[in-house]
Order: sequence, then structure tokens, then C-alpha cells
Amino acid sequence: MIIELLSDSTAKTDRGLKKEIYQDIFRTPDYFWFDPNSLELAGFHLVDGKYLPLEPNQQDWLWSEQLQLFLGLHEEQLRFFTPNGQLVPTVEEAAQAAQSQSEKLAAKLRELGVDPDMV
Repeated sequence: MIIELLSDSTAKTDRGLKKEIYQDIFRTPDYFWFDPNSLELAGFHLVDGKYLPLEPNQQDWLWSEQLQLFLGLHEEQLRFFTPNGQLVPTVEEAAQAAQSQSEKLAAKLRELGVDPDMV
């Protein structure tokens, strides 16, 4: 799977020559491009040696066969979504959620009269 981030200087090559190389030489099963300025997102899946454009779902997300995840926009950023539509957290978001959960558990232990540092 390849995701190309488009820029003014590379967009033509990414949409043309690179797409052909990934299709014909590397045979990359899933190819996506994303323009962070215009928010253009396109995807292709290799079928019988040729890229077929992916059709977006109702949320305008594209399915990656390789990852078994959707790619789509969330707050103008390219993000992954689970098959049931849940946002896949970034590493930072997961760390923040773990820290928050840890703090809640520590607070509950203190409420029960237990020092969480002694457990």
C-alpha cells in the first residue's frame, strides 16, 4: 500500500508516472494520493494488473483491502477508520487516552483509601 502526499511540484508525476510504476512494476495492491492543501483524496486497487478507482462510501472514505481500514478525512487530516467507522487513534491520541484512564483509576483508588503508588 502506498499513500502519496501531493504537492504542486509532484502532483502530475504522482498521478501519472508513479501510478503507472506502482501498477505495472511494483504491482502495489492499493495506491492512494492525498493533497493536504485541496484535501483531494483518490484511491485505486489493483485488479488483474490494472488499477481500478475506488468508490467512496457515504462518508467519502476509501477502503484499503491491504489494511482492512478506510482512509478518509477527519478535521481536514487524512486518517484511518475501522470497518465499523471508528476513528483509529494516532499514537499521541492513544497515549493521551491511556494517561487519562490511568489518572482516573488512580483517583478512584485514592477515593477508596488506597495509595496508587503502593499498588
